[in-house]
Formats: sequence, structure tokens, C-alpha cells
Amino acid sequence: MTDYVTSADGTRIGFDRVGSGPPVVLVGGAMQFRAFDPSTTEMAGHLASHGFEVVNYDRRGRGDSPAESPITLAQTLEDLCGLIDELTEGADDAVALFGNSSGATIALAAAAAGLPVSKLVLFEAPLDVELGTEGAEYLGALRTALADGGSEAGIELYMADMPPEWLAGLKSSGAWPMVSAIGPSLEPDAESLAWTQSAPRRELWAGITQPTLVLVGTETMDFMEAAADSLVANLPHAEKRAIAASDHRWEPRTLALVIAEFLVG
Repeated sequence: MTDYVTSADGTRIGFDRVGSGPPVVLVGGAMQFRAFDPSTTEMAGHLASHGFEVVNYDRRGRGDSPAESPITLAQTLEDLCGLIDELTEGADDAVALFGNSSGATIALAAAAAGLPVSKLVLFEAPLDVELGTEGAEYLGALRTALADGGSEAGIELYMADMPPEWLAGLKSSGAWPMVSAIGPSLEPDAESLAWTQSAPRRELWAGITQPTLVLVGTETMDFMEAAADSLVANLPHAEKRAIAASDHRWEPRTLALVIAEFLVG
């Protein structure tokens, strides 16, 4: 059954909680939410079996967390604050964050903003080059698409560089009415990626002192390897590890074990 926490502005954030032990919050990427992402739900169960309390939540503007647009990165971090308070009951305890894809850059932004984070696990953060302009340009294009064409236009822009049959297949599927509504929620993903290029990364991430595991698939794109190397080079306490994964996708049981080993260690 879905649980809810109320964010600072009154928005209700829906989440599932499974297991008991040290808390871990799963921060989804651009198109992830519980009703559309069974792999993360499965992974949460496996991670919980290793002795953790795992929260898998619908980010603002998705699934059981409906919200008015525009949706900002600052609001997304407030939502995470609410979840952390719920898990720690206002204590000084911290939670671990697992960020997938652009969810990894949101998790980084949370740590940089001073949220009580104990450790970070980041899977294939899709960073462009340091101090580049790609992130800011995409953020501007997304905001224009959402303003001019609404939510569906935001989804179409996000998928513009993917094989066209992917978007066509999604539009012809029964999931399209549900997925086509989440366009505004892509803005925090774009905003967090633009943030990673907004200043020298060593300076931008100097305050992120938490132990950090940077993951890449054994079969991945070259720019994902470069992004992982940039994270390790510029975060004070980060290590890189390759796991069996391909095409920006992981196997739930394998990933859960890797996360558990790092968090326990």
C-alpha cells in the first residue's frame, strides 16, 4: 500500500517502504516512477533482504505524487527532505541515496545542499563535459517545449535522440496516457545536469564528503565512462566500479548486492 509524506509546499509524495535497517532512498531518473518501473521495485526488495529499509518513491509530478508545473530542482530536494525526516523521525541520522541516471545528479545536488546523506551510490550519471553548455541549452529547450506544447512536447524532446520507434511504440502502448503526463517532472533532471556544468566540479562538489560509489555497466557508452571518471576525479571520497549491465540498464539482484556491500562496508 502506498504511503505518503507531505513536502514543504503541501505536495503529497507517494512512496513504498520495504524492509528494516539503515534507510536507503532510491532517486529515480528521467522516466522512472513506480507504475512504469518494475525493475526498481524488484531491486528494492532485493536490497531490503540485505538488511535495509528501502524507500522507492514517485518523484513530484509522477504517479502518486501529482503536482502543478513548473517543477523545480529545489522542490525536488524539499521532497527528499520530507522523506528523510519521515525515515529518521527528525533525528540527526542520515540516509543513503541511490541515484539512477539523472537521479544520480539529483542525489549529488541533495548532498551538496547539505541534506543528511550518509553515503551515495550513483549509476551512470549522464554528465556532459565539465563547464560545457549542453545542460543549460537542453534545460532551456525543455522549458520552451513545455511552455509551447505541454507535457507531451517535453517527453518528445527528451526522446528526440532515441530511435524513433521507441517513441512510436510508447505512444501506441497502454502506458502512454500515464507517461505523457510527466513531462514537467523532467525539468529537475535537466536542471541538475545543467548544475553539474555551472562551475568547476572540484569547487562545485567540494562539500560532498560522503563516501560515494560510482557505477558503470560493463557494456556502456564511452561518455558514461568519461562521466564516471569525472565524478571520481572531482569528488573527495569516490570510487568507481563496473558491474554487469548494458544499455544503461542493470539487473535488480546484482545491483542490490553491489549497493548492500558498499553500504555495509
